[in-house]
Amino acid sequence: MPRNTLTRDQIVRAAVELLDSEGLEGLNMRALGKRLDSAATAVYWHVKNKDNLVLLATDRVWGELVLPGLGMPDWRDAATAMAADLYGMFSRHHWLVQVLAAHVVYGESKARHDDHHLAVYESAGFSPDQADRATAAVFTYVLGNAAGAAAASSLTRRLGEGRSDAEEQLNDAMAKAQEIAMRHPRLRARLGTSAASAYAAAPDDTFGFGLQALLDGLAQRTLA
Repeated sequence: MPRNTLTRDQIVRAAVELLDSEGLEGLNMRALGKRLDSAATAVYWHVKNKDNLVLLATDRVWGELVLPGLGMPDWRDAATAMAADLYGMFSRHHWLVQVLAAHVVYGESKARHDDHHLAVYESAGFSPDQADRATAAVFTYVLGNAAGAAAASSLTRRLGEGRSDAEEQLNDAMAKAQEIAMRHPRLRARLGTSAASAYAAAPDDTFGFGLQALLDGLAQRTLA
C-alpha cells in the first residue's frame, strides 16, 4: 500500500490485530508493513516509532469500553459494569498487561474512561480523594486478575508456534510446582482438582466474588 494512501487509522487497526495475534514481542514495523502490504518505512510517515504506535493502539482499545450512566439506583451497578468491561478488554487484548508494565499509558480514550470512573464514585458520595483511591484499588484488582490469563495466552502462543522449549518449560514448571505443593497440606489437598489441572486456573466466580468484596469494603469505609 503506497504511503500516500496509508492512513494512521489503518496502521493503528493493523497494529491492534498484530498485537492480538502475536503479542507485544511480535510487534515491529517490518511485520506491520507486511500486514499492510506496505514498506516498513511508509509506516514511519504516520507514527514516530514503536512506542508511539503502542500508545496509539492502547488508546484505540480503551475506546472499546462502554461508560454506564451515572443515574443508576445503586452506584455499585455502574462500578461493577465498568470493572467487568475493563476485565473484558484485558481478556480480548492480553498484550495490554505487558504494555502497562513497560509504558506510561495515556490517551484521549483512556482519559475519558478514567474521568467517568471517578464520576461513578463521586456521584455516590465519595470525596475526590476517596474516589481516587477507590478507582485505583478497583483498577489494580482487575489488572491483577488479568495477569494470569495474559501469561497463559503468551505461553499458548509460544506452544502454538511449535516451540518445544516452551512445552518443556511448562512441564518442568508444573512438575516443580506440584513437588513443592506436596509439602503443604492445603495445597496438597487441591492437587488433582480442576484448579490445579490448568495453568492459571481459578474458580469461575473468583473475579466477581473478589470484586463485590472489594466494593463492600469501599462502601463500608467510605460511606458509613
